[in-house]
Amino acid sequence: MTSWFRRARSPEPTERDPDTPEVLAADLVELIRMINRNAGRLPVGAVVAARGVTDVVREILDCLSDDDVPDIQAILSVRGIVRDYLPTTLRGFLALDLATAEASLSTSHDPRAQIREQLDNLWSAATDVLVATRARDADKLVTQGNFLRTKFTRSDLDL
Repeated sequence: MTSWFRRARSPEPTERDPDTPEVLAADLVELIRMINRNAGRLPVGAVVAARGVTDVVREILDCLSDDDVPDIQAILSVRGIVRDYLPTTLRGFLALDLATAEASLSTSHDPRAQIREQLDNLWSAATDVLVATRARDADKLVTQGNFLRTKFTRSDLDL
């Protein structure tokens, strides 16, 4: 017979946080697979640009996985790019009937130009997040250096 105490000690399965760098990295792998699967249906420039975005996101995740407490703004940005913005952009293009779309649209609304512009904007945003994440890492290093300098060097107040 199991006592009430033993039942209380049994570990409950915990739900994983969907916004950890590890889970986001797994989602990124799935996104890359989707890009690769549809490479024949996407313009070559769009495939290259989309993979450029995923490369920058991977660098951000590498920076975040080294942090004890990852930057929430970077996590939110990566989550948006990986789970919404990039897949939505690609699916929107893939849903088009290009023969009909190209016949009815002016050159300024060419679907190939539109997807390229959107992917360039995503790459620019991801690059900004990467720069900010690296700057945060550099700031933490400077802060640690200042702490150590204060802690282990003689103060002007010492007699």
